[in-house]
Amino acid sequence: MPRVVSLFLPTWPTDRLRRELADPNAAPADDPGTGSTGTDEPLVLVGREKNTRVVMAADRAAQAQGVRIGMPAAKAEAMMTGLALRPFDAAGDGQALERLAIWICERFAPIVAVDGRDGIVIDSTGADHLHGGEAAMLDTLVTRLAAAGITARAAIADNRATAYALARYRADPCLVAPPGHGSAILAPLPVEALRLPGETAGALRDLGFQTVGDCLAQPRAPLVKRFGETFGRRLGQAAGWLAEPITPLSPPETVSALRNFAEPIGAAETIARYVGKLVVTLCADLERKSLGVRRLDLICRRVDNRNEAVRVTTARPVRDVGRLTRLLCDKIETIAPGFGIETMSLVATLAEPLAPEQKLAPLADAIHPDVDSLIDTLANRVGEERLYRLAPVESDVPERAVRRVPALAPETGQSWRMDWPRPSRLLGRPEPIETMALLPDHPPAFFTWRGVRRRVRVADGPERIFGEWWKRDAELAAVRDYFHVEDEGGERFWIFRSGNGEDQVTGSQRWFLHGLFA
Repeated sequence: MPRVVSLFLPTWPTDRLRRELADPNAAPADDPGTGSTGTDEPLVLVGREKNTRVVMAADRAAQAQGVRIGMPAAKAEAMMTGLALRPFDAAGDGQALERLAIWICERFAPIVAVDGRDGIVIDSTGADHLHGGEAAMLDTLVTRLAAAGITARAAIADNRATAYALARYRADPCLVAPPGHGSAILAPLPVEALRLPGETAGALRDLGFQTVGDCLAQPRAPLVKRFGETFGRRLGQAAGWLAEPITPLSPPETVSALRNFAEPIGAAETIARYVGKLVVTLCADLERKSLGVRRLDLICRRVDNRNEAVRVTTARPVRDVGRLTRLLCDKIETIAPGFGIETMSLVATLAEPLAPEQKLAPLADAIHPDVDSLIDTLANRVGEERLYRLAPVESDVPERAVRRVPALAPETGQSWRMDWPRPSRLLGRPEPIETMALLPDHPPAFFTWRGVRRRVRVADGPERIFGEWWKRDAELAAVRDYFHVEDEGGERFWIFRSGNGEDQVTGSQRWFLHGLFA
C-alpha cells in the first residue's frame, strides 16, 4: 500500500531568513542538522499588493501577538514594539525550499517534491524501514529540522490529499494515520483541508458545510456542478478515488540511468532483467567519474502515472554491478506493477569518490575477508540503525565506556581496559536487587533479582569505580563497588553497591545488578 508524507512548514520564510541572518555564508537547508536560528526578536516579511505594504509572512512570536498574513505592515508595526521587518523574497524562498526537498531526498526517501510555498510531499513507500519505521522516520525528520530552527509538522497517510490535511490541521508535530484509514479520518477537519480556493471555502461555509465530512456526506454531482471541477477533483483525491502523482525532484549533477518501454512490463523476472541492464549503465558512468554509490533509488513509473520506488543503501561507496543488482532484486517483491511499468530510472542519490581498485587474481588469497556485501544485505533488510557494532570509549563508568558505531566504521585504535573482567551482557539500566552483606567490603551472601532468590557461592571484588567529577557536580563523591559473583547454579553476575558502605555522601548504599557473564 502506498504511503505519503506531507511536511508542513508554517513559518518557512521567516525560519529561512533567520538561518541566513545567523550565518550568511551557510546555504540554508543544505544541512538542516546544524545552524543557529539567529535573533529572537519578532520577525515579519513585507511585500507589496498593489500600492500597499502587507505582511507576507510572520514568525510564531509575531503571530502570537495578533499579526496575520495579509495585514497592512503599518498596522503590524503599530501593534508591536521591536518588530523586525524584512523584505519578502518569494523566489529565494522557493529555491531554498527546493534545496530542502533535495536534502530530504538524499537522506529519507527517493520521491520528494515541493508542495506549494510551505510544504514538501514525500512518497515514503518502501523507505521507512531504513529509518526504524514510519513514526521514527517522521520524528527524526521533524527533530532535525527543529535543531536548525525550522518549524515543521508532518503526517503520513495513504494518499497525498489526506497527508496534506492531517499535517496542517491535526499533526502535533507528527501523526501516523493507520494504513487503510479511508476518508473517515478527514471527516472532522474544516473544509479548508480540501485545498480549496478561499472563495470556494467561504461559499461552502455560507451554505452550512463546515467540515470535510459534511461535503463527503452529500451527493457529489450537485456540488461539482455548483463549485466546479476543482472542487470535484479535490474531493475525489481526499476520498481516494483519484490518484495524485508526485513528480520527484532530482539532486543536481546526479548519475542516473533511464529505460523507456514500448510495451509496459510487469513480471518480476522482466523487472529484474532490466534492473541488471540499468545497473551496468550506471556503474559505467560512475567509473568514468571515479564515484561509488552510497544510496541508490530505483523509480518505476506505472501506466497510471503512479511511481513505485525502491531504495537501497551501502555502508561504503560501491560500483560493483553484481552487488548492486542483488540488493535491488531483493526488493522487487515490494514493487506493485499494477497494469504495467512504462519507465524505469536508476538514480545514484548519494555518491562519493571511489578510486579504481586492483582486482585480485583468481588464485590469490584475499588479505582481509570482504563482509561489505553481507553488511549491505542485512542493513537493507532490517534498517541501517539496527545494524551496528560496539566501540570503546575512554571512561571508567561502565555504561559510558561503550558506544554504537556503524558496522563498517574504521577502527580508532582504542580498546577496553582488561584489568578486571567485564560481563558479556550489560543491562541497559542497572536493576535493583535485595541483598544481605557485611559492610563495608564484603560481597552479599545472597541476592534476589526479578523475584528469584540466589545464594552466592563464590565472589571476587570489590572493584571500586569513582564518578566522573568533571562532568557533573553530583559525581564528585560518587562511588561504586563492583563484585563478580557466582550462584549455586553456576550463573555469574556483575553486581555493585552504590557507595563505599560507610558514607551516605558517596551513594545510597543500595545494591544493583548491572550485567551477566556468559
